[in-house]
Amino acid sequence: MRTFLLMAALLVIGLAPLAQPAAAEGGPNWDACVSLSSNPDQRVTACTAVIDGRSETGPRLAGAYCNRGEGLTEQRKLDAALADLDEAIRLDPTYACAYSNRGRVYGFKHDLDRAIADYDEAIRLQPTFALAYNNRGDAKRGKGDVSGAIADFDAAIKADPTLAIAYNNRGDLYFRLRDTAHALADYAVLIKLDPIRGYLARGDSYRDTEQLDRAAADYAEVIKLAPQDARGWRNRGLMRLFKGDNKGGVADYDKALQYDPADADSWNNRGQGKLRLGDKAGAIADFRKALELRPDLSTTRDALRRLGVTI
Repeated sequence: MRTFLLMAALLVIGLAPLAQPAAAEGGPNWDACVSLSSNPDQRVTACTAVIDGRSETGPRLAGAYCNRGEGLTEQRKLDAALADLDEAIRLDPTYACAYSNRGRVYGFKHDLDRAIADYDEAIRLQPTFALAYNNRGDAKRGKGDVSGAIADFDAAIKADPTLAIAYNNRGDLYFRLRDTAHALADYAVLIKLDPIRGYLARGDSYRDTEQLDRAAADYAEVIKLAPQDARGWRNRGLMRLFKGDNKGGVADYDKALQYDPADADSWNNRGQGKLRLGDKAGAIADFRKALELRPDLSTTRDALRRLGVTI
């Protein structure tokens, strides 16, 4: 039933709040360094200018290093991020946000013990730090500590009942434990807080339990809310292919690829739909594009071999 499904895992380790130390004279670089609206590239550039300007000291300089570390983490420059977060902690050892952000880096490096140790320290310094609880819960889940993970997600939600990612993570864990009632309850709250994330999460749970009509309906809600978000189109397209609506599935993947042409799975899945519709040439072209983007797609290689295409 899931032949076409090759999806990346959700990124479930949330961002720590960006550092915004005590108010003082700033400037454009400082404002961009601490602004929640800055993208990672903008944040790294602005924080670098603040650091190189040598006008900040103490907690504000620690904040610049912490925020640049967060931007570098998003760029997946993990060693550079780690160096910045180490420096932020050296400058201000009481800075809970820097410990939480460093824990996130260790999480990406799969060093979960160090990640948990940093989240422990962040929570010791700031006992109501909801995102640190959430992130520690994710690290505990990675180590197989299910009860510890749920307890941390509970604590995150108690500290901040509006923290959408904690409902997402707890719902996903309940779903893996086959506790469908609790999972759906968390997804229902998530839909209110973050509708796109919520409909995607609930749709995935319906998909994985082969409730295809309900899954398709949730993905359709994503399309309504964010018609330029490829995830709604490609997930609904997959449901249509599963149900034998190959024409509808191909049409949805047309839209998905319009908005995200770098997604190899969408090229593969559209190729499967085209093949079912008798468009062999179109299928081969899509399969070739999928392999161009991801040479490791074994299902695509197998499909081309079955069609007699030399790879």
